[in-house]
Amino acid sequence: MGPNGVGKTNLLEAVHVATQGFSPRTRTDSQVVRFGAEGARAFVSGRLGDVQMELEVTVRRGEGKRARLNGSSLRAAEQLRMTVATLVFTPDRLGVVKGAPAVRRAYFDRILGRLAPARATLPAEYGAAVAQRNAALRRAAIGAAGREAIEPWSERAATLGTELVAARLDVLDLLALPFAERAAELGLGDAALRYEGAPPTLEALEAVLDRDVERGATSLGPHLDDVVLVAGGRELRSFGSQGEQRLALLALLLAEAETIADRTGVRPLLLLDDVLSELDPERRRILAKRVRSVGQALVTATDAAMLPAEPDQLLEVTPGAVLEPSA
Repeated sequence: MGPNGVGKTNLLEAVHVATQGFSPRTRTDSQVVRFGAEGARAFVSGRLGDVQMELEVTVRRGEGKRARLNGSSLRAAEQLRMTVATLVFTPDRLGVVKGAPAVRRAYFDRILGRLAPARATLPAEYGAAVAQRNAALRRAAIGAAGREAIEPWSERAATLGTELVAARLDVLDLLALPFAERAAELGLGDAALRYEGAPPTLEALEAVLDRDVERGATSLGPHLDDVVLVAGGRELRSFGSQGEQRLALLALLLAEAETIADRTGVRPLLLLDDVLSELDPERRRILAKRVRSVGQALVTATDAAMLPAEPDQLLEVTPGAVLEPSA
């Protein structure tokens, strides 16, 4: 707890960096380094089940990012995600509900990676195939190559795109019921997740070939699909209030946490920033009950009186320090 501006969000961001290898706020690593400093280090220790874990990420200007797990260097910091599942709620994450389709695609593809690690590379593989097809389209447009050079990449994009759509639909099937249940508990009735898009077939890609050559871009496939959050028959992106959008995001986070715990047997870490300020007391109690059932949570608040239940540990955040509050 602590007043606004003392660093509560920064503390949660550091935990996310240490456990996931990246910031939930920015994809530019240098932005996690304090102004005037040459680098930053985030370190977390704890237990995952019965196993003691130490996770560390270091960022230095001009040198990139390095990560260590139990003292051993990792090839990529994002590998930490495969060890610890950390889910985050911040007010700016409302973009998952009300933002552009690309934001939702990225969000649900990250869920796909957590719930089905064997299929985690599908989005990147499909994206690479589309990039190659787009390059072939542009070469054909200027006469640098024949259209026959496009066909192998159309086949590749169709195959991987079909697999990616199927994987996304499987994820939505897993999340659908817990999402609807948690949303209903929070007062958001008839909530559902709806996939907008279809598997790209080779025939469909061939049918739009002339248009794609003219534009130099692939005009159909899961790189353009969307996942729509609805409640009461309304798309929340366009027709939901900000309060409804917050509730939907919370319900989605809780649904993901429950699904991860059920499928992996390991409960995730929840980082909930400024989640209580716009909830009434009853919804705060519901949230507290659910949070305790799905995993360990770090919750920020400006005042301990806002907490709906007695926390296991209460810390006071001040500029430059995190302290046990004085009696």
